[in-house]
Amino acid sequence: MKTTKTKLNQKLLKKIEKTLLQQKDKLTVDLEKFAKKDSHVANEYNTSYSEYGDGVDENTLEVTEFLANKPVEMQLEKELKDVVKALKNIKTGTYGICKYCHQPIEEKRLLARPTSGACVSCKKTITQEL
Repeated sequence: MKTTKTKLNQKLLKKIEKTLLQQKDKLTVDLEKFAKKDSHVANEYNTSYSEYGDGVDENTLEVTEFLANKPVEMQLEKELKDVVKALKNIKTGTYGICKYCHQPIEEKRLLARPTSGACVSCKKTITQEL
């Protein structure tokens, strides 16, 4: 399959890249507040258990905190992976091309959601929002 190259103007592309790099830094900082980087998998983190003590109350608090943080970790990791993928696509020249129809994604959509990999039409079709 032929890879379509982006036709976005360079000024817009630089603006989006700067936004994505800022998002990447923020997501990393947010994740590191309660999770440790997985040394075996890129952009993966593991929620840490806090150590409050050995009593039943402390153990309950540790588990409760872990269970509250785990879904947040998973969401932040997903967002980080999307940002990293978008940055990679900028480097390869394929950013802003819909992964389904291979047509350019509208600039307004990319500015509103820089990690978008699908045009509005394909996204609506996929999510059945006719």
